[in-house]
Amino acid sequence: STGSFFGAHLGACIMNIVTELFVVTFKIIWSFLLAGAKWFIPPREKCVEGQVCVITGAGRGLGRLFALEFARRRATLVLWDISRQSNEETAEMVREIYRGINPSSVYTYVCDVSKWESVYSTAEKVCKEVGNIDLLINNGRHLLECPDELIEKTMMVNCHAHFWTAKPFLPKMLELNHGHIVTVASSLRLFTTAGVEVRSSHFFHLLSNGIKMTLVCPFLVDTGLFKGCKIRKEMAPLFPVLKPEYGVKQAMRAILTDQPMICTPRVMYMKEGVTYFTVVLLLEYYAAYGDMERHRGDC
Repeated sequence: STGSFFGAHLGACIMNIVTELFVVTFKIIWSFLLAGAKWFIPPREKCVEGQVCVITGAGRGLGRLFALEFARRRATLVLWDISRQSNEETAEMVREIYRGINPSSVYTYVCDVSKWESVYSTAEKVCKEVGNIDLLINNGRHLLECPDELIEKTMMVNCHAHFWTAKPFLPKMLELNHGHIVTVASSLRLFTTAGVEVRSSHFFHLLSNGIKMTLVCPFLVDTGLFKGCKIRKEMAPLFPVLKPEYGVKQAMRAILTDQPMICTPRVMYMKEGVTYFTVVLLLEYYAAYGDMERHRGDC
C-alpha cells in the first residue's frame, strides 16, 4: 500500500511536470508568433494627450528631445533638471509648440536627482501642484575619467536615482494600476566594454500588468557623451553613431507601444543569441574597446 501510494504520487508529479512543460512550450511558441506578427502589423501607439509626464535631465541632450516629442503629443510636461537655465530653455521650446493650445501644460523644477532629499521634496511639490503622474522618463548620465566624488555622483544618478524617482510616484500608480516608467540607458549595458561599467548600472523589472516599463538602449549617440569614440571604418555602416533625434524617435515608438526594451540599431539584439566571449571578440574586431578608451565624453 505504501509502495502504491508513492507510485501514485510519483505519477502525479510526472504528469504535472509534463503538463506544465506543454503549457510553457505553447506560451513560448505563442510569444514568437506575436513577435512575428508585429513585423507585419505594427501595434497602435497609445495616446498620451493630457497625461502628466515627468522627465529628468530635461535641460539638455536626450531629455530635451523627449520633452519636445511629448509636447508634440500634447502631454502635460514636468521638467526636472539641476540647471534652472537649461531647464527653462527647454520649457520655452515646449511653450513654443504649445502656443495657442495650452501654454500652462509645462512645469519646471530644479532637482538634483543624485540626492534623495531633493528628489522626494520635488516629487512632493509635483504631486501637490500638478497631480498624479502617468509617465516617468529617467535619463542617466555618463562621466569618464572624473574625480572620485563625481564617479560617486554618477552612481547616484544612474542607479540610486531610479529608485528615488520611482518611489514617490509608484504608490499611486499601483493604486490606479496605471503608469509607465522609462529608463534611458545604453546598448553598452548589454555587454560591458572598457570604461562603461558605471553606465551599466540600470535596473529593469515589470511591476504589474497595468504599469509598463521600457528600457531604452541606444548605441553610441552623438550627444557629446562619447566624443572621440569611433567604430572601425569598415563597420561604421553596421554600427553608426546615432543622431539624437533618431534615437529619441525610435524610443518614442517603443514607449508609445509599451515595448519592454528597445535597442538601436537592431543589430544590438544579437547579444541575446551569442556568448559573452563572442561579444568580446566582436567588439575587439569592431575596435570598440580601443575607441572607448580614447573616448573623451563630457565631465
